[in-house]
Amino acid sequence: MNTIPSNEGLPRGASAPPRGSDHTPVPSVGALNAEALYLELLSGVKPLMRPDTRLVGVTSGGAWLVERLQKDLGLPGAPGIISSAMHRDDFARRGMAASAQTSLPFDVNGADVLLLDDVLYTGRTIRAVLNELFDFGRPSCVRLAVLVDRGGRELPVAADFAAARLELPAAQSLALARDDKGVFSFQVEQA
Repeated sequence: MNTIPSNEGLPRGASAPPRGSDHTPVPSVGALNAEALYLELLSGVKPLMRPDTRLVGVTSGGAWLVERLQKDLGLPGAPGIISSAMHRDDFARRGMAASAQTSLPFDVNGADVLLLDDVLYTGRTIRAVLNELFDFGRPSCVRLAVLVDRGGRELPVAADFAAARLELPAAQSLALARDDKGVFSFQVEQA
């Protein structure tokens, strides 16, 4: 694949991939193929893995990703699932979401954790997830891999790996969907 070191030569709205990634950015939502991006994520996660790395998916899209990654990477046991619900700073506005509860089938103290999420946007979900993770213990290292980094950060949060980067208007939301057969796709909605 081609490495694009800067935004020069990219379509309007596209941005260069995160440092250390050799993945070409996706210029528009219409060009997003969730299954193809999953394969990019699988490839990009492999170099981040250490012998003791534990995968933890953020509900719900990240949980779907981590379930498949755990299997495709041939890792034993169950992956961790983590919810941001109890630590959201917009709880009063959003209320309690009906999502999976946190399940971390390993000792968090001293663990090497690789968080996985479908879409990185403002950084607020990841901040809430980190608070939840630290409620369970003190990991030695926490890294983040995402399917799509859509820009628009409000907090200083960056992914160690993103399969694609694009910018969307604030009025649009992007979420991973999974059908009955486990096939991934994206849903774009107007806020």
